[in-house]
Order: sequence, then structure tokens, then C-alpha cells
Amino acid sequence: MKPLVRHRGLVARMNRVNVDTDQIIPKQFLKRVERSGFGQFLFYDWRFLSDGSPNPEFELNQPQYSGASILVAGANFGCGSSREHAPWALLDYGFQVIIAPSYADIFYNNCFKNGILPITLPQAAVDVLLQKALEPGYELEVDLENQVISDDTGWSHAFEIDAFRRNMLLQGLDEIGLTMQYEAEIRLYESRRASSVQPV
Repeated sequence: MKPLVRHRGLVARMNRVNVDTDQIIPKQFLKRVERSGFGQFLFYDWRFLSDGSPNPEFELNQPQYSGASILVAGANFGCGSSREHAPWALLDYGFQVIIAPSYADIFYNNCFKNGILPITLPQAAVDVLLQKALEPGYELEVDLENQVISDDTGWSHAFEIDAFRRNMLLQGLDEIGLTMQYEAEIRLYESRRASSVQPV
């Protein structure tokens, strides 16, 4: 994963509560075995009409949100089934940061494992951002190192994050990457263990 220290990006709004993983990535697209390529199916049933054309009423289809990398959403984002494909699709589409009042636990954990920063803010702060994101070209600066988000108008808000997860994102590590930091010790252990095993 790429380290996430600071990120500045265009903000898209999704003023909906209880956005579930079945809508984030519908079940018919779960047959792929690799993590890439899911972005084209993100929110498929909302993004597209029955004839396959883009739904002009859907938030992310608005021209002002093209290329957005920060998503501001409602409470309980990522609820429903525990599919890890949901953060895969969000990341592949281009989202690096999600801001919401609350998340489903499994989705929240899966975001960190895949390099997405899910920021939890009070509802009042999220409401401010949802309003600001109506302005075309609205951007936020996310400073994970100092745990604060801000915009060019002087608005800012601190956020809390578990220290271990913060460190993993700052270093660009997933669980495998964390384990591989101890590769030399692992090899030494395996070598010693192999030499101590008596042949049958």
C-alpha cells in the first residue's frame, strides 16, 4: 500500500444514511479474484439506469464530483454484509478518504487494511461538510500525521484515530507488510527450526 500522510482532494457528498455494502459493490460483481477493477462497478445499481446509461440523478455522476478522492457520507456507512470488496471498489474508483459520523465495524476495519482512511466526525461537522461540498471544486486537506482536516476557508476539525492503525497508514503497511518487517527474524527462526528437526 502507499503511505498516507497528507492528502488533498476534491470532495464528493453522499447525504444518505445506512449505505450498505450490497450497494457499494453489488453481489453480481464479486466473482473477480483480484482486488483491482472493482471501481467500475461501485454503486452500480445507483450509478446506472436499467438500460446501462448513467443515472443523472445520482450524486457521483454530477460533473462537479468527477475525480473526487474524498467522500462525505451519512451515518452507519458500510453496513450490511462483510465483503472486503466494498473498500476495494471505493479505492479503485479513487476514494482515499471517507468522512462520516459512524461506520459499520467490519467495513471500518477493512478500510484500514486496504489503505483507505475512514474519519469519524460528529454529525454537526459532517453536516457542515455536506453543505460545503455543494460548492463545485470544494477540496479538503487531510493531515493524518497531525490528525486534522481543513479547507481553504479556514475551517478545520481534529479527528481521533487508533495509534496503531494511524501508524500502519502512515507507513503504507497492511498486515502482511507489517509481518514482512520481521522477515530476517522469521528466516532465522525457520532455519534454526529446520536444523533441529530430526529426520524420520
